[in-house]
Amino acid sequence: MTARETQPQRTVLSWQRTGLGLLGVAAVLGAHAVLDERVLPLVLAAAVAVTGLGVLGVLARRRARALARTPAAAPAAAALVTAAVAGTALAAAATLLSR
Repeated sequence: MTARETQPQRTVLSWQRTGLGLLGVAAVLGAHAVLDERVLPLVLAAAVAVTGLGVLGVLARRRARALARTPAAAPAAAALVTAAVAGTALAAAATLLSR
């Protein structure tokens, strides 16, 4: 196999890892929110979890189908996921540092 043949598979796997990472952060935020008995961090954890499920369940599958048809860049989807990950990092930092 060449790098060109495996690139679509690696791309799909990276989208899946991103979704799983968001779900992991949501779990950490949710655990801290429950332990601290605070509502706002719990709402943020739920929003991050929904975002992670969206990346994992919707965007990763769409990207896999698109790559199966024609391997091309998807700058809009990549920008959306980048913004979601950056927002998640800010929410996590604000939540964990405001204890």
